[in-house]
Amino acid sequence: MTKNLFCLLLILLSASIWGCDYARMYDQESVRTYKKEMPPMDERTIPVQSGFQVLLTTDPKTLHNPVPPAERSLEDGRRAYGYFCMQCHGPNGDGWGTVGQSFSPLPTDLKSHKVQSQADGRLYARIRLGYKRHPQLYTTVAETDTWAIVNYIKSFASER
Repeated sequence: MTKNLFCLLLILLSASIWGCDYARMYDQESVRTYKKEMPPMDERTIPVQSGFQVLLTTDPKTLHNPVPPAERSLEDGRRAYGYFCMQCHGPNGDGWGTVGQSFSPLPTDLKSHKVQSQADGRLYARIRLGYKRHPQLYTTVAETDTWAIVNYIKSFASER
């Protein structure tokens, strides 16, 4: 009886060991994720000849607004201004936004002669790169939306 039981246990043990291929399971990608090779990065993934780097080295006076101040652009600018600028500069652009009221000094009055007399390229660069306490919005606001916001800010001059 013990011989039969011993043979049965030996068969079950060998079957369970043979059925579990631990070495192969250990090499699975889900078990050894740190060994996974990443695909090579395309050289064009991180721009070094255009985009942000060019804006850092370009004189803002040489930037020209490619978006004409047409009705569509002003509407896009008004919409983007509402998303990104109104909280600080206020719905009228006077610096009395909900968040801006807690600042001292208040955010810039965008209707002022100081702002309105600036070239489009300077306003664009200050929005994208930040200026004094103004945050950098380069990664937040799209380039075309930034130019539309510049057009919308320039439209405040006609309201004064």
